Amino acid sequence: MIAKVHSATVIGIEALPVVAEIDLRPMGGDKDFVLVGLPDKAVSESQVRTRAAIKNSDLDFPNRKVICNLAPGDIRKEGPFLDLPIAIAILAAHEQISNGALEDTLLLGELGLDGQLRPITGAVSVALMATELGFKRLILPKQNASEAAVAPGIEVYGLEKLIEVVELLNGSLEYAPFEFSIEDQQREFRYEVDYADVKGQRHAVRALEIAAAGGHNVLMSGPPGSGKTMLARRLPTILPPLGLQEAIDVTRIWSSSGQRGDAQGLMWERPFRAPHHSASHAAIVGGGKNPRPGEVSMAHHGCLFLDEMPEFERNTLEALRQPLEDGEVTVSRVQNTITFPASCLLVGAMNPCPCGFKGLPEQKCISSPTVCGKYALKISGPLLDRIDLHIEVPRLRPDELMGASPGEASAPIRDRVIKARQIQAVRLGPGKVNGRITPRQLRELVKLDSECEQFMRQVAARMNLSARVFDRILKVARTIADLANDSDIRKAHLAEAVQYREQESKFGM
Repeated sequence: MIAKVHSATVIGIEALPVVAEIDLRPMGGDKDFVLVGLPDKAVSESQVRTRAAIKNSDLDFPNRKVICNLAPGDIRKEGPFLDLPIAIAILAAHEQISNGALEDTLLLGELGLDGQLRPITGAVSVALMATELGFKRLILPKQNASEAAVAPGIEVYGLEKLIEVVELLNGSLEYAPFEFSIEDQQREFRYEVDYADVKGQRHAVRALEIAAAGGHNVLMSGPPGSGKTMLARRLPTILPPLGLQEAIDVTRIWSSSGQRGDAQGLMWERPFRAPHHSASHAAIVGGGKNPRPGEVSMAHHGCLFLDEMPEFERNTLEALRQPLEDGEVTVSRVQNTITFPASCLLVGAMNPCPCGFKGLPEQKCISSPTVCGKYALKISGPLLDRIDLHIEVPRLRPDELMGASPGEASAPIRDRVIKARQIQAVRLGPGKVNGRITPRQLRELVKLDSECEQFMRQVAARMNLSARVFDRILKVARTIADLANDSDIRKAHLAEAVQYREQESKFGM
């Protein structure tokens, strides 16, 4: 008798169906357990875990030769969460599970030697795949049930032991499926930081408000100690809360990457990632032998902060051009090509020169003009074109530090950002922002009167704007108008948008 159990494997963040087939034969040959179907090392070790788990659960392990095939055979199977389907297939082939119990059922989970089910990665992706393929029931470890239950139209059972899975399949005991409730999961985060902590720098806070409202990328330049990192780390406090689909998207990425730790349920906090400039290309963009999401994908629907941006590898920065433009990053390997979502808000920070003192009256720059020029050129022109807001963050004077009043709190700024995004959602569709609209949409949605057209002609001629930069100025102006609750773009909106591009030349770029 051949038993078949449906399961899945995760490649990147996508789940692919897998069938565990078991054939029991009379003992003979060198091996009593043969596993085929391109298993990796973790999957190959399943034979040890499943044998011990079955015996320690007071179930009978067949005294037969076990031949296990993981189909399809041309896809490499990774991770230990095929333990459960392999164990159940063995028990079904040995007739310890009733016929028909496995129909419309998908199983996955790692087994401990004592038969305990251990949590897995990629549960959300697997649950969504199971729904698309028409499965009616999903059985997995209890710790993963709350995130998997978001998939519609499928009963999710989170169990703790192998014996419980057998009891559920045989109908000897009843277990209730996990009920998903957005009210139980969704929660508002209280951040430990706030823009009220920031003294001065009103110009920079205003630029970050525009960035948050329209999904625009930002580059800050200023000497050490001017507050660039402080400003960037508070950006999530003014972003709107995640919607349900956004929370699912973020959870899929984090769950598949295995970086959730003991967290359960959906992720409702917008990610903020701040990798060190020594991070590898694969760590930032994604990839590796078994491709995993990089920092730009881990920041999906959130913020990616690159401090000391010119210190990052040049090829790594250039690889960010695709996600900044398309909201996704493609990793190509010999075996396959994987696309990771990467729609994040990029915030870069840099010093005006390698020593950081260029332009400071109280300290002399010790870097030569040649060295300063090479430092600035580490960020290429095409990448700069994709950054909408270029702002200078000067160091505050002692009297400003001592006498400046606290800045505006994050809460009222966030309220303005939410209202601006609601306006954009009506105009562009749910979840769409001005920073991501296409050139065709820009021409259709952004209309300039004669005064504004004349102003932009003068600006384009004076600043020698490329077509991309010209469009990005219009996008920023549209966001500024949305923050002002103005249906039309006016000259004042354009003038403010233009000044954020004029700062680019002050950086020596």
